[in-house]
Formats: sequence, structure tokens, C-alpha cells
Amino acid sequence: MPRVNRVLHISAYKFVTLSDCAALRESIRSRAAALELKGTVLLAEEGINLFLAGAPERMRAFVDELRADARFADLEPKESWSDAVPFRKLLVKVKREIIRMNHPTIRPEQGRAPAVAPATLARWLAQGHDDEGRPVVTLDTRNAFEVDAGAFERAIDWRIEKFSEFPQALRAHRGELAGKTVVSYCTGGIRCEKAALLMQREGVERVYQLEGGILRYFEETGGAHFRGACFVFDERELLDPALAPVR
Repeated sequence: MPRVNRVLHISAYKFVTLSDCAALRESIRSRAAALELKGTVLLAEEGINLFLAGAPERMRAFVDELRADARFADLEPKESWSDAVPFRKLLVKVKREIIRMNHPTIRPEQGRAPAVAPATLARWLAQGHDDEGRPVVTLDTRNAFEVDAGAFERAIDWRIEKFSEFPQALRAHRGELAGKTVVSYCTGGIRCEKAALLMQREGVERVYQLEGGILRYFEETGGAHFRGACFVFDERELLDPALAPVR
């Protein structure tokens, strides 16, 4: 089906040291506004996190310009489509963290936890164990209301109300993860990336993060072993495994 005149959505993040957030905020806001893009861009000393929507050719021009900055050269946005822009305005903000966990020593830029590809996770879930025979569990790092919209079958859900509660929940439930291969997951990868690093630091033996989160998993596997829809923070609210809004 041709995508002429449809709206392109992108989501992307990168943990990279940014010492010029104020100037970067103005340049990004100016260029995104000129291209009539809407959504949210968050900047912090630890990196960038963005959710934007607009005309496909303008969106891709924006991404190309962003990649011209060496710090963002390898940015790989996840794409989805809809018939209308799901954001009311453009916001570009400077924050303390691009995803708040209140653990400033967790710095993914200095080294990520191992990642598992969507196809590999789907295979592990189908066979019930990883390639070494260890039981596999998925750990949802999202807010409880997001989990209620959809999650992996038998996912561990600690019913957190905001991501900054994850460290405390981990301390309370760490024993549940012993002897298992733990795959942390979230919508697009940013929360589970920090969560996986914290679990490593707290002594969880075998930890992975789902590469690209649920959105990449949907794109590459069609949503096998996932039940329900993925909540997104825009007016679409719910996406099915085809990355289409649930109507």
C-alpha cells in the first residue's frame, strides 16, 4: 500500500555525553519547527531521546541533518505510520536524565549490558530456555498501566508506577531472578537498557536487554509470544504487532 501523504513516526534515543544541551535545544527546535514536525525531544547530559511525527520526506531530512552531528551519526530511529499526527505541538526540553531512574552512576555510554535480538528472544520463548538450557524470563520495566495494555506471556511485572521505582523493586524481588536468564524489555529500549545495567551491578547473574524494545520486536517478529498491544505516549495510545494504531 503506498504511503503517500501518510504520517511517519520515529522514536530514537542515544546515550552520549552532551555538553551543549542549551544550544542543541535551540537548533533542534528551530529545524524541527521549520519542517513542521511535532512531538517531543528530550536532551540531557547523558544523551537524547525523541518521539516525532510528520511528513515522511521532512522527517527523513531532519534525521539526516541530526546524523550530520558525529554524536548522532549512528542513530537508528524506529519507524511506524498513521493517517494523522498524534502530537499537538513540538516540545524540545533539557532534563536531568533522558529517562529518569535517579541512579547517576548508571551510564550506558560507558558500556551496555548484552542485548538479545528480537528473533533470538522469540526462539528462546518458543523453546522455553536459552541456548545453554537456562530458563528464560522476561522482565517488564514499564509502568503498570502500560503492562496492562499488553505484555509478553508470563512476563515478570513488579507493578511500578514510574521508572524511578525500578531500583527499589529490584532490591525487593532480586531473589526471583536467581538461576534464570533475564531479558529486560520496554517500549523502545531506553528503560530496559538502564534496567539491565542496574541488574548487572546488583549481582543478577545473566541479564540481557531486548534490542529495540517491543517496537523493534513487533517489526521483526510480528509479535510472537506477546499478548495485547503496546502502549505509546501519544494520541495513538496503542499499537498492534503490525505497528498500526488499535482502533
